[in-house]
Amino acid sequence: MPNINDILIMLPEFFLVAAACILLLADAFMRPDERVYLHWLSIGVLIVTGYLVLRYQPEGAVTAFNGMFIRDGLSAILKLFAILSTILVFIYGRPYMRDRKLFVGEFYTLMLFAVIGVMLLVSAGNLLMIYLGLELLTLSSYALVALNRDSSLSSEAAIKYFVLGALSSGMLLYGMSMVYGATGTLGLAQLHEAIAHSAMPHLLVFGLVFMVIGVAFKLGVAPFHMWIPDVYEGAPTAVTAFIGSASKLAAFGMAFRLLATGMGDFAHHWQMMLSALAVVSLAIGNVVAIVQSNLKRLLAYSTISHMGYLLLGLVNAGPEGYSAAMFYAVSYALMSTAAFGVILALSRAGFECDNIDDFKGLNQRAPWMAFLMMLALFSLAGVPPMFGFFAKLLVLQAAIHAGMLWLAIVGAVFAIIGLYYYLRVVKVMYFDKPEAGTEVRLQADFTLRLVLSLNALVLLGLGLYWGPLLNWCKQAFVG
Repeated sequence: MPNINDILIMLPEFFLVAAACILLLADAFMRPDERVYLHWLSIGVLIVTGYLVLRYQPEGAVTAFNGMFIRDGLSAILKLFAILSTILVFIYGRPYMRDRKLFVGEFYTLMLFAVIGVMLLVSAGNLLMIYLGLELLTLSSYALVALNRDSSLSSEAAIKYFVLGALSSGMLLYGMSMVYGATGTLGLAQLHEAIAHSAMPHLLVFGLVFMVIGVAFKLGVAPFHMWIPDVYEGAPTAVTAFIGSASKLAAFGMAFRLLATGMGDFAHHWQMMLSALAVVSLAIGNVVAIVQSNLKRLLAYSTISHMGYLLLGLVNAGPEGYSAAMFYAVSYALMSTAAFGVILALSRAGFECDNIDDFKGLNQRAPWMAFLMMLALFSLAGVPPMFGFFAKLLVLQAAIHAGMLWLAIVGAVFAIIGLYYYLRVVKVMYFDKPEAGTEVRLQADFTLRLVLSLNALVLLGLGLYWGPLLNWCKQAFVG
């Protein structure tokens, strides 16, 4: 029987599960014109969940249910920014989903269940909990990608995502079974001692390889990136914004729990694996993005390169590297939501606004939107003094301090190459003439435009004043 402390430690998760179930039932009795209430109720539920995470955060790390669930500074930061990203997706996505007859209760309830998966995943203290949180997130994501049943592109993307996701989950589970067979424990905290006394180190390395493959797929790093471009392009843009932000925070949390907490004694093995994955991701992501004409596919390959930079922090295998990687994950979530938010603000029924040519002459037609998109792209490119510049700087510094100067040089070189495709979009917006017959009609939703403006301006503000956020990330790894 769980004690009262276990329930209090997991209060945000229990609240969100209960609220999601209630909203699921409420949706069954709502008329289509009342669905706006579900929208605001979902946002309210997430705000309360975020308050519970922040308000009742303990001073140090505490566990519940015999160590299966961990509540600490790391989980609090990742949960808060995952919740924030989801709120932004709800606000940005409402006009888009309404115009396409996709403004349905399933969008909100599936998204809430996906957030529950994120929260369980980043707080996992047990291999079984990692798998349960991961499957809750991914199964919800598969359904969200296929939400537009009338689109063959969405259906194809969902099938590819499901097949490759099932394959990667199988590999992850297979690796976990190898580790369990060699150590006899599922608890991450107990793996350290068990690994030191294990008589089967080769079996542990074998299992580690498969777990790294599972982590690589969820992060979307090459060569396990095949699903990202198709899913980004085929999914409704609001869903793409969620997958490109909150799910990446969850993937970082999973990587830290599995590799640093569970397999920290084997860091010399997984450091080299992650280094190789980082180089391949930086190369494929930045080079292939150059030839893209679809902006969502361009941002997909951009994601692959950004996850390569995140790995530069993880290969440090120390508090400095972990805090830099988490800082990078948070910055990428904010940058990604801003970029997709502009696409959502410019799209309308029958017009996705997802091709680069759709942005031709945007400065002449909607100068404020062009400015916001420029801020998001400059931050993604790592142009100072934007938020993304300091995130890149920190992970490069972490790689150097880990004795991998060559890896930092590779990262710097590909950062310069990556400037090209971001600046190409800026050039199209500011220097190309609008094509005849194309008109930009901004979404009339004032809340969308206000929040999007704040989102993009925060990228500039945090670029000038990023110290407190970095200190918060560092505190999560103290001790």
